[in-house]
Amino acid sequence: MTMDDKLKPLRQQIDAIDTQILDLLNQRARVAQQVGHVKAETDAPVFRPEREAQVLRSVAERNPGPMLSPDVQTVFREIMSACRALEKRVTVAYLGPVGTFSEQAVYQQFGRAVEGMPCASIDEVFRATEAGTADFGVVPIENSSEGVINRTLDLLLQTTLVISGEVSLAVNHSLMTRSGSMDGITAICAHSQALAQCQLWLNQNHPNIERRAVASNGEAARLASEDASIAAIASEIAGRNYNLQIVKAHVQDDPHNRTRFAVIGRLQTAASGRDQTSLVLSVPNKAGAVHNLLAPLARHGVSMTRFESRPARMGKWEYYFYVDVEGHQSDAKVADALAELKDNAAFFKVLGSYPASL
Repeated sequence: MTMDDKLKPLRQQIDAIDTQILDLLNQRARVAQQVGHVKAETDAPVFRPEREAQVLRSVAERNPGPMLSPDVQTVFREIMSACRALEKRVTVAYLGPVGTFSEQAVYQQFGRAVEGMPCASIDEVFRATEAGTADFGVVPIENSSEGVINRTLDLLLQTTLVISGEVSLAVNHSLMTRSGSMDGITAICAHSQALAQCQLWLNQNHPNIERRAVASNGEAARLASEDASIAAIASEIAGRNYNLQIVKAHVQDDPHNRTRFAVIGRLQTAASGRDQTSLVLSVPNKAGAVHNLLAPLARHGVSMTRFESRPARMGKWEYYFYVDVEGHQSDAKVADALAELKDNAAFFKVLGSYPASL
């Protein structure tokens, strides 16, 4: 028996299963359309991050294999994205141009059946979302090796938008040029954070080439595609978009480098069962003030997962404190702790409660 003879019945099985999958996908889509009609009657939001998070967690928990759970979640994310688009294609602003890690974070959160809106700066992402030009925005908030993105923190303090989701993305940087070599290269371009994340590698391998910070890694790739004397540090996706060749992959100093992104919008996300709440606080400048401020968290059994400080920029040595805690603000113990925090703080703002990243 030839290989084709052996494969033929297996391929027939796959074809039959694919037909069943297609029928089921369209059954799901028709039910999703009915859900959309019900939502339209009450003007309910199309995108419910807490519901989608629950679905993705559930399929991972129930997955018997052999498909890996992250791969199953990817499939279901795209199914939900395609079904959601039957109600409305959500517009999402992000730090562009195309090919940035911010764009990848958009797809990881929303799937690919969305309308991406690349923006020239983090400020523009906020403006587009605040103006309603975009339904949501996706902005970098911190990196595992270089810390917080200060501009994002400052804008979160000022905006009326809330955080409705988060995405944690593995960040692998590649050094790329038009030719695939460094011959004739006079400058290496990347976002300032990317340059910092690759600093040791660059010091060892190209210490004498100028490093030029630009608005985004995607912009660096675009510049490199137009100028043979420029190399870019960016994602492989950006390189493909701009027809660049990889000189060296994985040039980040930390092999476990990750960036966390915040999803911003006007949606107040309901509890999903595994959530996080972000706050901004300030205290009077006196001894023990920060310790006393945070005491309600311990008293009510609420775990703090992040604590960052930023100068208040008032000409004095005063700070805003950015705090993440486990749980949703509607959870009883979190609500009690927040009520006490608000009473004790000189400034208090809830940035949002949202599903913790998968």
